[in-house]
Amino acid sequence: MTAYPDAPPEAIWRPSPNFGTRRGGARPDILLLHFTNMATAEEAVERLCDPVACVSCHYVIAEDGRLWQLVDEAERAWHAGHGCWGKISEVNSRSIGIELANRGHHPFPQPQMRALEALARDIMARWHIPPERVISHSDIAPDRKDDPGPHFDWRRLALQGLAVWPRHHPSADPSEFRPLARQVGYGADFTDADILAAVRLRWRPGARGPLAAQDMAVLADIAERFPVDRGGQGA
Repeated sequence: MTAYPDAPPEAIWRPSPNFGTRRGGARPDILLLHFTNMATAEEAVERLCDPVACVSCHYVIAEDGRLWQLVDEAERAWHAGHGCWGKISEVNSRSIGIELANRGHHPFPQPQMRALEALARDIMARWHIPPERVISHSDIAPDRKDDPGPHFDWRRLALQGLAVWPRHHPSADPSEFRPLARQVGYGADFTDADILAAVRLRWRPGARGPLAAQDMAVLADIAERFPVDRGGQGA
């Protein structure tokens, strides 16, 4: 069998029936990262290819770096569910989804991270996705999702230009929490607690307790440098 035209040469082609056409002629401008929360990568692939499950993604990466492609990047995979990022409420039509074999309880192995970095670099170049549009499932749905979780190394991606990481920034007034969160991309329908949890999963893993100056500094910096709807990407 022949893989999809955009598949990396090392990818295992395992087509899923669970996909459709991107709505409204949308092109992907978000790269969305998940963890599988299943025992093995193979088990995750089987579920994502099961027509009864009604879920899928574009790629799955195993702990040892093996890579499967399940859906053509040009098509709409069913991985995001209900969520939003900035003004985008139909995330599936605007994203490419990558599932990483992990249950969220341990770091992501080196072979898996190297495979992700190579794949992300390729996708971002092909679809002109900027680093600030590489986000987590917990970013778009902080009320119900926590993947890829606190053990995922976002800073490592950021150092390669594959994500963003906060710089030192003076803390903002706590009253600015919601406006700054909206500027970063977090939806207005989520609670303060859900948004704070998502912010900490991304940029302050391990932080606990009430809203802190460090949380506000992160939001202020990311909102200033990477406002979600700049350049018309939120339409």
